[in-house]
Amino acid sequence: MTPEIHSPETKPSPARRFPLRSGLAAVLAAGALLAGCGGGATPTTFDLSAPSNFGRVGGSRAVMVVAQPTTVQALDSDRVIVKDSAGALSFIGSAQWADRIPALVQARLIQTFENASRIGSVSGPGQRIQPDVQLNTDIRSFNIDAASGAAVVEITAKIVDDRTGHIRRARLFSARVPAGAVDGPGATQALDRALSQVLIEIVRWAR
Repeated sequence: MTPEIHSPETKPSPARRFPLRSGLAAVLAAGALLAGCGGGATPTTFDLSAPSNFGRVGGSRAVMVVAQPTTVQALDSDRVIVKDSAGALSFIGSAQWADRIPALVQARLIQTFENASRIGSVSGPGQRIQPDVQLNTDIRSFNIDAASGAAVVEITAKIVDDRTGHIRRARLFSARVPAGAVDGPGATQALDRALSQVLIEIVRWAR
């Protein structure tokens, strides 16, 4: 069935917040197909997962702060984005994320570090700790490629010395995962798997 895809001009209703469930892109029961205030269907809300049990990795006793990722305006939202070969963006109107994409990626990145026991301490900004380093990231891609039907996630990462401000290391991380279908469940599960690959690579790389 051809997925219901809308132009970005019409934003779906805000996501309700639900407790995180385990598994790939857990459906958070937003009341699928309930009538919205505008007479349309309420989008189903999906979450992203934090990888765990991916093997022991070496670590350090460093204290790290993970800043919220930067990104372009189109990705700074709770929409599930589809990008065509001309670069035009649309979104899957029957689905939305549980929060803005940068906020979700930041939370799952912190949780992945915690799951790996990779460093001494990791947290978000503003928690009254004195970090050794800061992890700055930028989300370049977080969408379904319409031409190939694959989920594409690209994130640049920089390790910055908190005392000197010097960049210790920088790298681009990317993953592509085929989506079973370009609809809410298919797209979000593929994006969740692609993000998990990227998060694991970032955690193994950072030290």
